[in-house]
Amino acid sequence: MLRTRFVITGSLSLIALAISLAVAVPAAGAQTPRTPTETVITFYKLMRERRYREAFAISIYRSAVDGLSQQEFEDLQSDFDRMAAGIQVKIEVTGEQINGNVATVMIRIPNDDPEKVTIEPATLIQAGDGWIVGDEESQAAVKKAGKRFFLGARIDTHQDQVKDLLTRLLAVEALYSSQHGGSFADLPALISAGLMPQDLKGTESTGYRFHVTVARDGKSYTASAEPARYGHSGKLSFWMDQTGNIRKIDNGGKPIEAK
Repeated sequence: MLRTRFVITGSLSLIALAISLAVAVPAAGAQTPRTPTETVITFYKLMRERRYREAFAISIYRSAVDGLSQQEFEDLQSDFDRMAAGIQVKIEVTGEQINGNVATVMIRIPNDDPEKVTIEPATLIQAGDGWIVGDEESQAAVKKAGKRFFLGARIDTHQDQVKDLLTRLLAVEALYSSQHGGSFADLPALISAGLMPQDLKGTESTGYRFHVTVARDGKSYTASAEPARYGHSGKLSFWMDQTGNIRKIDNGGKPIEAK
């Protein structure tokens, strides 16, 4: 299955980091502002429990969800679920440093190999009397994008995946051709042979419709991909031939015509 990733600059990597972390439940009930460590633990706990609005409310991503309608939020639910899917039960905080309005919480990343255990920093900034997860530079980017932030991240991720998949397809077709007398294969054949992911049969994980058109003699092919929902799952349309020449343009979600 394809891996959906949110490739976003700055401290959104903290959310990706949560995939490999475990979350411990902090002590309940205190009305005093949370410490940076308590904020980080609470953030991951809320993500693990799929309480996304509450989690983002104590992070720099609050402005990215506050303006979302219920329908828009539900459309992003699957992305949030993937972000939270690997969060376990407990994290280990090894230290906390505060320097003015910036705090760093050091988190131990577990590994089956003790020699590969790492310590990762989680950055927080002060907001009023409390702390929020993230850094100031990323917060500025989130505020600028507003409620389009997560949708823009999804689109960028899908479009990056398309480029990666077309590059993979080029290599796969070359391999297939070398084993089949110089003939190329269409997408169903490549999927059936286990050479391309099953995900490409649909659009849920990639956000794109993929096509491979093989010439009648089997000696050439073109590949294309268009967003399943233009402006939501992607904007760019893609086209590639067997030489690896890739074209990509914003074509309103329509296929690119071969020259």
